[in-house]
Amino acid sequence: MADQGEVKLLKTWSSLFGLRVVWALKLKGIPYESVDEDLTNKSDLLLQYNPVHTKVPVLIHNGKSICESLVILEYIDETWSQNPPRLLPRDPIQRASARFWAKFMDEKVCTIYDYGLVIALPSMWQAFTKEGREQEEGVASIAENLKLLEAELEGKKFLGGEEIGIPDFALGWLVNLVPVFEEILGLKIVDEERHPSLSEWSRRISDIPVIEESWPPRDKLVTKWAAIRDHFLATARASSG
Repeated sequence: MADQGEVKLLKTWSSLFGLRVVWALKLKGIPYESVDEDLTNKSDLLLQYNPVHTKVPVLIHNGKSICESLVILEYIDETWSQNPPRLLPRDPIQRASARFWAKFMDEKVCTIYDYGLVIALPSMWQAFTKEGREQEEGVASIAENLKLLEAELEGKKFLGGEEIGIPDFALGWLVNLVPVFEEILGLKIVDEERHPSLSEWSRRISDIPVIEESWPPRDKLVTKWAAIRDHFLATARASSG
């Protein structure tokens, strides 16, 4: 087993990208210190260890920093390779597939809003912050993206196959945040009838104890994202008026 040394994670309380790293560290049994950042008043520690982008998450291992969540996940997997589970398969084809889907999640399923907030599907963001026809177009685009995920998950326990891995971590936020969006918008995005494989995958992810215990408080998420939606709608109405 690798020498764990000093491990510190810089994140925010609601960071979906930070959650990926939390899950990996906990599943592999790696002790670490968690530091929640305020991105409106960035700490000297964050500026020191991620001077290029000054964003979270940042993993600090024995004084050296690793940035970007997917890069961090691979670093954890390689550094503590003897700690199960393996986050990337050993088979080269399966590894390539896992990396493809993880990248797909970041490019098609996640994006970043300028204030440092993690945004869900770009199409979901459109549905979440728009009204009328624009919102309808966002909802339709969400449905197309979810079809791809549903097809990929059919007949599988996890995105990588039988074992949880990096692609599941990349998509794992969906389990917790989509219901928050559904509550605020008053519409159903993921349901059992249209997305049976995705729904079963979501339950399987939620049943993993270290993931279940790591979710941000639901009420705080609803309050946060409702305020974000109200802000964007008010701004749009003011600019159009």
